[in-house]
Amino acid sequence: MTTRYTWPAALAVLAVGTLSAAAADTAVELKSVHMCCGGCAKEVAKILGKVEGVSAVSTDQEAGTAKFTAADAKAAQKALDALAAGGFHGDPGGRPDIAFKDDSGVKPGKVKSLTVTGFHNSCGGCVKSFREAIKDVKGVTGDTAKAKVTTAQVTGEFDAAELVKALNKAGFHVKVKD
Repeated sequence: MTTRYTWPAALAVLAVGTLSAAAADTAVELKSVHMCCGGCAKEVAKILGKVEGVSAVSTDQEAGTAKFTAADAKAAQKALDALAAGGFHGDPGGRPDIAFKDDSGVKPGKVKSLTVTGFHNSCGGCVKSFREAIKDVKGVTGDTAKAKVTTAQVTGEFDAAELVKALNKAGFHVKVKD
């Protein structure tokens, strides 16, 4: 009889342990991720797929979303850090446990020229999206963005922090080059 009661008890412990592990999983949906083409979407999935503790990766190019499950908030943050290193940015929905770091190095204030680097830029669609993102920044008059080049100079007379903010909002993670 002891075996009879031990086996169901063991199953109950296993079930509770499995539910606890599942509860610890962190589901993340990033919005406004730059994915102008299938190549961009594949790159986002590839980056996320390499992060330890991240699974169930999916991207929706049309919606500009990337979804994944992380083992915990630490793994989710590593995923965001990996995307940023790949030149992608997104909106995790105001979650207090994860965020894209502001590591752009931008200083607020007006500039006549700013060189940004490190953004994802694999095709002409990326360049079009980059230009679309900066066109509404007051005072921007031009740029040197070219497909497959991850550095561009933006010219005019504009607020540097506003330019970085516009690029981030469009799904590009950038750093300011001195």
